[in-house]
Amino acid sequence: MTPDTATVPLARLAHGRTGDKGNTSSISVIAYQAQHWPLLVEQVTEARVAALFASRRPTRVTRYLLPKLQAMNFVLHDILEGGVNDALNLDAHGKSLSGLLLTLAVQAPRA
Repeated sequence: MTPDTATVPLARLAHGRTGDKGNTSSISVIAYQAQHWPLLVEQVTEARVAALFASRRPTRVTRYLLPKLQAMNFVLHDILEGGVNDALNLDAHGKSLSGLLLTLAVQAPRA
């Protein structure tokens, strides 16, 4: 961190959308402004997302970059406790998982 940066939640720089298929969740992160895209690519990595979701025990986290949209998509395998038909959790679809991802701390320019 430098005097020109601040730690902020990812939600300040991007919005998210979640989908699911079976036991797999797909979470998209879309930058609000194109100038923040390089910062997101640098800081919102597979390793950081895997660490954030470690309590849900994903077997694999894969990031796909969509630079023309200033977006990225994360596929988290085996994270939904079996999926809608098998899970006893309250959010078997995983629709709220983008909310968790948007809490990820990132370094952003002040102002």
